[in-house]
Parts: sequence; C-alpha cells; structure tokens
Amino acid sequence: MSIVAWIVLGIISGFIANLFVGGGGRGLIVNLILGVVGAFVGGAAFHFIGQVGVTGFNLWSVFVSVVGAIVVLLVANAFMGGRPRMAG
Repeated sequence: MSIVAWIVLGIISGFIANLFVGGGGRGLIVNLILGVVGAFVGGAAFHFIGQVGVTGFNLWSVFVSVVGAIVVLLVANAFMGGRPRMAG
C-alpha cells in the first residue's frame, strides 16, 4: 500500500476514532494526525499478534486502523490530560 493510501486510511480512521473516544480538546487536525499514527500502530499490533494487519484499502484495514487510532487517542488523552485547553 502506498504512503498516500496509508495517510488517507489514517485520516478516515482518525475521524472515526475521534467519534468514539472524543476530541480531548486537541482539535480535529491533531486527532487526524494521531489517526494516521494509529493506522500504523493498528497494522503493526495486529501483525504482532498473528492476525492480518492492513492489507489495502478495504473494510478490514479500516477496522484495524480504527482500533489502532482508538488506542493512540486513548494513550494521548491519558498523557495530555484529555481535557479542553483554555484559550489565552
């Protein structure tokens, strides 16, 4: 899969994961970037446990990358406090 496809898959996954986990006050763009990271994490994690990871742009790959993005967003929420930041 090309890097562009990974990025598109990650953006879609980040958006879906953001709906499940919540924004955490970081903003949509940061959560989409974390989704791209999550796509890589999900693919690697599923491969590590002996399952098929990301195989292309299909439903299974979206599932795998959403799981990875949810994990990444949960970890980010835990380390960054997961609450909205005050402007100013």
